[in-house]
Amino acid sequence: MIKSMTGYGVGSKENEQVKYTVEIKSLNSKFLELGIRLPKAVSDKELTLRGECSKLIERGKVNVMISSEYTDQTAKASTINGDLLKKYYTQLQEIAFQVGDKQASLFDLALNMPEVVTNNEDEVDEEEGKILMAAFHQAIEKFNTFRLDEGKVLKSDLESRVKMILSFLLEVESIEGDRIPLIRERISQYMDDTVGKEHIDKNRFEQELIFYIDKLDITEEKVRLKSHCNYFLEALTATDSNGKKLGFISQEMGREINTLGSKANHAGIQQIVVRMKEELEKVKEQLLNVL
Repeated sequence: MIKSMTGYGVGSKENEQVKYTVEIKSLNSKFLELGIRLPKAVSDKELTLRGECSKLIERGKVNVMISSEYTDQTAKASTINGDLLKKYYTQLQEIAFQVGDKQASLFDLALNMPEVVTNNEDEVDEEEGKILMAAFHQAIEKFNTFRLDEGKVLKSDLESRVKMILSFLLEVESIEGDRIPLIRERISQYMDDTVGKEHIDKNRFEQELIFYIDKLDITEEKVRLKSHCNYFLEALTATDSNGKKLGFISQEMGREINTLGSKANHAGIQQIVVRMKEELEKVKEQLLNVL
């Protein structure tokens, strides 16, 4: 099933204390390039989130932005350790008295001593962590739905372009019958003009002509190109994500089209080959955005 690497999804979950919102955006990339921005309070969840993203998103340049909003603002207020503050303050008073410094702001100094003020944002209970992960999975679900919807558009476009290449191949077959007689006539005329008809060994000429025409035969290229196109269309309907596979098939299609053009030796066929290349380039451009 075709998925686009471009995706967007937002998830939001809350309880009576906190609301978590997760926003996921992605663009195309050969690998998973992951950037996560999350509140300090849930920084311990980063490795878990990265593992889930690697499993559920697979590839793309992905940004995950997580924000929290507390219903009760006092829930994240800082806590002051009164006993520790008093102890620091008493010790500072004693030292100030010993050195004779009566101007020092002892209270401010005591307040800034280690572990006097504790930020409650750094402490998240298990329930809050579950709220975050629920919001994340909701965002992932919407994100993947977006990718699938975009993938349907890509599939339709890719399918139409590959079918166009197959229709061009039918055009090649319709005019190919004139190719060999024209080549034979052109070479015969050239030999008559340069060597003279009376000086040509007819048997040797026919042997060389057959050998030359055999090199220009495009039957194998037509068969392989048709096979690659049909395989591409089949892969479009596969259940697994197959952007890289489609890319490899398109490369093989390109090789056959190039060989077809180089061996054609026919203006009409070469013009059709140019149109095939135009469609194939558009296919390759679209494949850059297929997961």
